[in-house]
Amino acid sequence: MILEVRKVPPFEKNGFVVACERTREAVIIDPGDEADQLVAAVRDYDVDVRMILLTHAHVDHITGVAAMKNEYSAPVYLHRDDLFLYEGAVEQGAMFGFKVRRPPPIDVYYDGTPIAFGDYVVNVHHTPGHCPGGVCLQIGRGGENGDHLFVGDTLFAGSIGRTDLPGGDYQVLMRSITQVLFPLGDEAVVHPGHGPDTTIARERSTNPFVLEYLSNH
Repeated sequence: MILEVRKVPPFEKNGFVVACERTREAVIIDPGDEADQLVAAVRDYDVDVRMILLTHAHVDHITGVAAMKNEYSAPVYLHRDDLFLYEGAVEQGAMFGFKVRRPPPIDVYYDGTPIAFGDYVVNVHHTPGHCPGGVCLQIGRGGENGDHLFVGDTLFAGSIGRTDLPGGDYQVLMRSITQVLFPLGDEAVVHPGHGPDTTIARERSTNPFVLEYLSNH
């Protein structure tokens, strides 16, 4: 699997290019302000972008969607429960003092159907809590349990997503982490929306927010 991550100030939000090394088919995950760097990575690896997959619709994760859509004409995927955030991108940006280009319409809403590109399959898991329509994109070779988890802002190395934004809910978030993400396997690599990669095993055993929650449940 080809996996490239890019980030830029001010949000330092991770955007990803994930591609099949055999067919060169690729997906873009959460294009934000680093869109130009993602385009450069696509060019450097000579891959063919087939889809734009969003883990959720907070503004830092979608500011590059319009540029990607113009560049590749690839369909944009989102969970329907985050449509209100997506359609409010301009207003979200204004809250942070940024001018945001209105994103293009969503082409496909996740419905649980696996998404294939090249030899790889994306299984979509609904993980609300940080926001209503958050998802985990579990990617692996077809026929295997995917061991790469693109979790948006649900789980971080040593931390969890904030729940004080519209639609956030701490109890729902912790259930998503412990009942949806953790069963995907200790060996799974977690690629968060911000910060470094981690693993399910590490977060299960050392994440202070997780340990506190589990001690009370």
